Amino acid sequence: MSAEPTAPQTPVADQAGAGQTRAVERQGIDVITESERKGRPRGLFWPWFAANISVLGLAYGSFVLDFGISLAQATVVSVIGVVFSFLLCGIVAIAGKRGSAPTMVLSRAAFGVHGNRLPSFLSWVLTVGWETALTALAVLATSTVFQALGWDDGVLTKLVALVVVAALVVGAGIAGFDVIMRLQTWITVVTGVLTIVYVVLAVPSIDLGTLTALPSGSAQNVIGALVLVMTGFGLGWVNAAADYSRYLPRSSSTGGVVGWTTFGGALAPAVLVVIGVMLAGSSKELHAAISADPIGALVTVMPTWFLVPFAVVAILGLVGGAVLDIYSSGLALLSAGVRIPRPVAAGVDGVLMVAGAVFVVFFATDFIGPFQAFLITLGVPIAAWCGVFVADVLLRRRAYAEDELDAPRGRYGSVRWTAIALVVVGSVLGWGLVTNATPGAELVHWQGFLLGPFGLGGVTGPWAYANLGVLVALVVGFLGTLLFGGRAVRRQEALPVTEPVSHVPDAELRP
Repeated sequence: MSAEPTAPQTPVADQAGAGQTRAVERQGIDVITESERKGRPRGLFWPWFAANISVLGLAYGSFVLDFGISLAQATVVSVIGVVFSFLLCGIVAIAGKRGSAPTMVLSRAAFGVHGNRLPSFLSWVLTVGWETALTALAVLATSTVFQALGWDDGVLTKLVALVVVAALVVGAGIAGFDVIMRLQTWITVVTGVLTIVYVVLAVPSIDLGTLTALPSGSAQNVIGALVLVMTGFGLGWVNAAADYSRYLPRSSSTGGVVGWTTFGGALAPAVLVVIGVMLAGSSKELHAAISADPIGALVTVMPTWFLVPFAVVAILGLVGGAVLDIYSSGLALLSAGVRIPRPVAAGVDGVLMVAGAVFVVFFATDFIGPFQAFLITLGVPIAAWCGVFVADVLLRRRAYAEDELDAPRGRYGSVRWTAIALVVVGSVLGWGLVTNATPGAELVHWQGFLLGPFGLGGVTGPWAYANLGVLVALVVGFLGTLLFGGRAVRRQEALPVTEPVSHVPDAELRP
């Protein structure tokens, strides 16, 4: 990582605007003022590591093996998919320190002030869906641990677990940035230590003989597993990646922002998914059990005395991810045009989160099928948006004109139709090249309509589950913006900026 310029010595998690942690952040989607910008890029490690050290990463190892690939293939796919997808987050985070505004506000520079409402709405749906899934998994994991201990694992236990988890997530979401940064630091320490203990206890369950006997899969299967890992990790965070770097001073190292975001997000999942592959590949019973209860099934490979600590690490890890999601979902809701205070937006999303979790925990008969369908379906347009935004960030050489990010008649315009068209084209092509035929996902069985016309064997052919559409959408957005967006960016940056930009020379704002 590049050396960082002189900046306040206190990490992001240890500072507040007036030197104290604010009880409730009042900041909405407006630009962070000079007096509130603080910290150094390395402070980004804490929220990203805490949000992604969840033992859900172990369950993803089982999901990867569902594609019928070998240990070597699964290992390569897991590491590359995790690291590359979080590198995209790191690039998006550059915009945060340049513009000191939330991700989906800075996206207005690429899509226009009004045109950006479409990706903001998609971002809101994705983050609400993720926080709902993580909350439901935390409740299910608690119930499973109680069952393993011989305690009551019924409705009352689930209700109490839901109340506790929801209170932590919604409370932190309403409190805002400073509380979240402190909470994530503690979650990182606790879950980091307990996860290491879990891995040590689980290692004896790994059967190298069984793992080396796993047959290799086709290129299509490898690509499908790669896409699943990308959508399950970094691509699930790209729409929120600038929400935390926006508090950094604009003089912060660009390389540091990219590096610490990527490192913090990718470190734990890259290790956990590979270990999950080894555990699931060593036991057909565990592999099958994870499909029904991704977190709870993991208790079968540990001694009874560690069940309670496991519940702690599982719940805290999932809460860490849900907290970042509810904070960013509230910001996305505001960016979509809803005019309410940020704490209220977080509260609204919390109500939806609880309602969704209640359905998953008490009424749904299948979780993995609909969940994977949700990831891939929304992963396509988000990948297209990501391609557009990443290319737009790389094209820029100057800070954003802050006072024009909410001005439809300003340099960024009302609607930038080229960016909208790229997302629409990327989404149509993408949905035509993915399939979701799993039970419980009937609403998206229409996907894959281009697999036949493109000579890829149709919805039952060899490319049916490669999920090429996500990669196609990403490439369409990225290359389309590089080809057709450069002139618009240069025209925007040629206009004079009326407000001060932290007195930072242009050279220091370049990636």
